[in-house]
Amino acid sequence: MRKRKMGFLDKLKDNWFLLGIFVVITAANLIPSIGAKGGPLVPEITIKYLAVAFIFFNSGLSLKTEDLKSALLHVRLHIFIQTFTLVFVPCVMWVFTHLMSSSGLDEGLLQGLLVVGCMPPPVSSAVILTKAVGGNEAAAIFNSAFGSFLGIIVTPVLLLMFLGSSSSVPFSTIFSQLSVTVIVPLILGQFVRQYVKDWLEQRKPPFGEVGKGVLLLIIYSTFCDTFSSTALQVNHKSIAGIIVVVVILQMCLLSLTWTVTQIPALGFSPADTVAIMYCATHKSLTLGIPMLKIVFAGYEQLSLISIPLLIYHPTQILLGGLLINSIKEWMEKTQKSRSIKPRSKSLEVKEEHVVDEKKNVDV
Repeated sequence: MRKRKMGFLDKLKDNWFLLGIFVVITAANLIPSIGAKGGPLVPEITIKYLAVAFIFFNSGLSLKTEDLKSALLHVRLHIFIQTFTLVFVPCVMWVFTHLMSSSGLDEGLLQGLLVVGCMPPPVSSAVILTKAVGGNEAAAIFNSAFGSFLGIIVTPVLLLMFLGSSSSVPFSTIFSQLSVTVIVPLILGQFVRQYVKDWLEQRKPPFGEVGKGVLLLIIYSTFCDTFSSTALQVNHKSIAGIIVVVVILQMCLLSLTWTVTQIPALGFSPADTVAIMYCATHKSLTLGIPMLKIVFAGYEQLSLISIPLLIYHPTQILLGGLLINSIKEWMEKTQKSRSIKPRSKSLEVKEEHVVDEKKNVDV
């Protein structure tokens, strides 16, 4: 039976998220004031709290409790992600910025790249992208939440160590914000799931598509802030150079995590690889900017060192969104090939031995 050719509308339907990314970025560029801080969208409430809380409520509602429990026990994966993002990446950025010191790029922008490396993982985008691909969502949720909490302590220490400052960080305020937007919605979603579990399994609501829709709202608000930021009013060549550097760095980090997780001894599944690729390489803007304002209060080049983070955050979402279909195709193909394992020689020898024993018994 011949397969029906996919029409233009079908292609649009399958790639609506990529089209949506283009639309929201264009809209943000045309009128950034709507989604920027202080604008009619009021992103400091609707995005910072409501959208992020909805993402984790959505995840709590859609995730099977047993999957979440098993993810908590996947210690090797958690150690890999947290070590990569909070130890390896900062060290790489430190070496890279020292090598680039004579490149002609502004010193403040290079310091900003080092700042990016010190940031914790985001609390939402990595989860949504992992879910969109069909990766290990439970692991992504745990590591996004745990990494954010860990980053409250580790990130200021890294910033002080690499760049220096003497300000104190209001840990209690950030902890309470993360609890309200991450932990409480996730637990609430799991609680509600217990009562609507059968209905969810029968109807199968499009949780992934809803998550993508919320991510588009976050992308829109992020780019509104980026396009309206006064910090971006600097030399265009320097900005272009940093954009190129950020994209190359992200591609290298994504490639590195993918390559390393293919090592059989580590025991990571394709679904684990997806969670690692997004969680270990993404950096938080929502936690990063407040931390910078606190740790570097009064620093005259604060806006300049913030630029790479303002560029890195939307770029990681955009790049992650563009790679969804490719990564999903690879994951499904790999899972299928691994499920059809060739019979090992030891098993064949064992079966032949059993047959010989049966023959001897019959005799």
